[in-house]
Amino acid sequence: MGSQGRSGPPGNGGPGEGEGGEARKLQEGRVARGKRRKGKGKGKARAGQGGRGSGAEGKPGPQTAKEAAGPGADAGARACPREEAEGGRSVEEGARGIVKGVEGSAGAGKEAQGREYGKKEEWRVRARRREGARPGRAQGRGGQAWADIAGTGVAMAAAAGEEEEEEEAARESAARPAAGPALWRLPEELLLLICSYLDMRALGRLAQVCRWLRRFTSCDLLWRRIARASLNSGFTRLGTDLMTSVPVKERVKVSQNWRLGRCREGILLKWRCSQMPWMQLEDDSLYISQANFILAYQFRPDGASLNRRPLGVFAGHDEDVCHFVLANSHIVSAGGDGKIGIHKIHSTFTVKYSAHEQEVNCVDCKGGIIVSGSRDRTAKRLRVSFPLEPGLYCTSHCIFPPSSTKPLKPSMTYLQGSRWLSVLPFYASSFVTGTACCGHFSPLRIWDLNSGQLMTHLGSDFPPGAGVLDVMYESPFTLLSCGYDTYVRYWDLRTSVRKCVMEWEEPHDSTLYCLQTDGNHLLATGSSYYGVVRLWDRRQRACLHAFPLTSTPLSSPVYCLRLTTKHLYAALSYNLHVLDFQNP
Repeated sequence: MGSQGRSGPPGNGGPGEGEGGEARKLQEGRVARGKRRKGKGKGKARAGQGGRGSGAEGKPGPQTAKEAAGPGADAGARACPREEAEGGRSVEEGARGIVKGVEGSAGAGKEAQGREYGKKEEWRVRARRREGARPGRAQGRGGQAWADIAGTGVAMAAAAGEEEEEEEAARESAARPAAGPALWRLPEELLLLICSYLDMRALGRLAQVCRWLRRFTSCDLLWRRIARASLNSGFTRLGTDLMTSVPVKERVKVSQNWRLGRCREGILLKWRCSQMPWMQLEDDSLYISQANFILAYQFRPDGASLNRRPLGVFAGHDEDVCHFVLANSHIVSAGGDGKIGIHKIHSTFTVKYSAHEQEVNCVDCKGGIIVSGSRDRTAKRLRVSFPLEPGLYCTSHCIFPPSSTKPLKPSMTYLQGSRWLSVLPFYASSFVTGTACCGHFSPLRIWDLNSGQLMTHLGSDFPPGAGVLDVMYESPFTLLSCGYDTYVRYWDLRTSVRKCVMEWEEPHDSTLYCLQTDGNHLLATGSSYYGVVRLWDRRQRACLHAFPLTSTPLSSPVYCLRLTTKHLYAALSYNLHVLDFQNP
């Protein structure tokens, strides 16, 4: 009876045993409800953590049945018989506890799966990093081989990915966007016309919109107008493009460095003793005179450095080379020994001609006609046939003065110095000479090449001693001159021969030894002190920028200037300098 009273319902046993059994059952029910509440809270927390883990780290992997049955399910299962003993309400609560326990166990399962997947992914990332960064850290031969194979696989996968990205970018840039503003759907010719009115800044911003517009705004037609108004962009005043192989947009970018004076200075060559060098550029080669030799160097791809070993050495003069030009794959040189040398560039064949009694200061050649000027106050013309062959026959004719037997006037006497006579052909029919200004004679005169007669002289307001040191033709009707009077003058024969069109004055009253122009707006001059190179915008009066290339103990004139769209080269007494405007 006692055992039945304890195990059965409360009314079946004795009073003492029934009450004790009921108290025990109530106590057991409270404990079970506390466990259910605890399991329910854990299930919810684990469900939240499992959801976060699975969402952050990917899909969970498969789980076993034992793992799927979590602590919530066990608690619900243990509480189920006790719930049945308490009645209907306890049964319902037990069923709800089982469901919630299953949910909690599912959340715990998802959490475990997400955690395991995250660990696997973390291991893979670390392995890839080790393989890509330090493939040689694997231990042993097997580890080293595996690291090499893995590194190769990663590199091949990266290369394939880059190729796919480039192909996709090319396809996207080549195809016009299907959706977007109505501007994109206009015909390309009309869009070019609209964009041609934009300035440089607006075109740069338009190129940042999308890849197709970036490709479209890189068209040379959009940048030609801007390039013609820029400094040293490869376009002449008449619009001729001298650098067709370089995109116009890239040249406009470099021209901004010329305008702002942003450059990097360097030294290409040095000499132990003082020289008066002259140089010429041709393609990727530099020709420069040193003493009685002419050396040819090849530029490196950057254009700001030279190969130290010269391509060729041309000799033949007994004294220093004063001047030389490149014509028809030949070098025509003028020396201090009064001779004119003709050298074939790709061979060692050289011809010398005794042209003058004193040093030859200047020489030029066009179309088989060589014109030279000397300190002996004469200019001579030589006719040669190119290419040179052994037994060369030259005919000379004294042009200035017209008759060698006629005595020179005292006013025609030259000042003593080098390169005081500049001779340039003028379309094979006339040339100009620059001399010292003595008395009432103009230092600039134009002569007929065939008859040797004076055609005209330029200017009438030169001060005494204003000798001309350099002359440069831009077209058959325009030329530039500079010299001792510290002025650069621009002449246009179509307007007037008595007065120059425009002039620029050297700010420090220094003699101007040489000048160079891009054929459009940029003008570069070399001064006599401290190796100062100045850049001018011919649309303005003031100097844009000045670059002193030497210090006080090594003050030297700038004897020669040459420039490209990216670099400026200046020859001084001891060094050959370069100003790199492409990579400032």
